[in-house]
Amino acid sequence: MAKYRKALPQLSGGVFLSDGGIETTMIFHEGLDLPHFAAFHLLKDQKGEAALRKYFRTYAALARDYQVGFILEAPTWRA
Repeated sequence: MAKYRKALPQLSGGVFLSDGGIETTMIFHEGLDLPHFAAFHLLKDQKGEAALRKYFRTYAALARDYQVGFILEAPTWRA
């Protein structure tokens, strides 16, 4: 059994921020094409990687400003 499975930070009762829909943001706010609504395509070039960095940095800054934890989503759930 994994050593920390029962001691995950998000199970401690604290407040955590999660992002708000990476695919929707990339398509409708950033104007990027995501075939089959799959964000992993963004990892294929520098423009996509830059969009991902911008997306996650926005949420990370909010978590920092409000002093809460941040749970990152992976852009690979359809991969």
